[in-house]
Amino acid sequence: QGQLVESGGGLVQSGGSLRLSCVVSGFMLDVHSLAWYRQAPGKADEDLVCITSSGGPVTCSDSVKGRFTVSRDNAKNTAYLQMNDLKPDDTGVYFCAAPLWATATSYEYDYRGRGTQVTVSP
Repeated sequence: QGQLVESGGGLVQSGGSLRLSCVVSGFMLDVHSLAWYRQAPGKADEDLVCITSSGGPVTCSDSVKGRFTVSRDNAKNTAYLQMNDLKPDDTGVYFCAAPLWATATSYEYDYRGRGTQVTVSP
């Protein structure tokens, strides 16, 4: 049974930075893809933020491209989301999900964490 636990969220002013962590247990992250999602306040949809593929490039949504990036520490079985130049629209609950795979129209995952709250003030 896999488990993912996020941390690092908080309240930050616009233009600030945060680094979120996702500690994975129950499977080895280094051979799997992992995604970071955001659930905005009052919305049920989960917005895909960034994906890190095993041995491959990091891809992020247009809304965060150039500001967010993902890294991994395979020895710690942990992934990170570095968020720079934060904006109020980045506010939401961020969670990580893995293993991740692509379907014809979207992505699916086996496990996800409970999330960590990020609030960006104007």
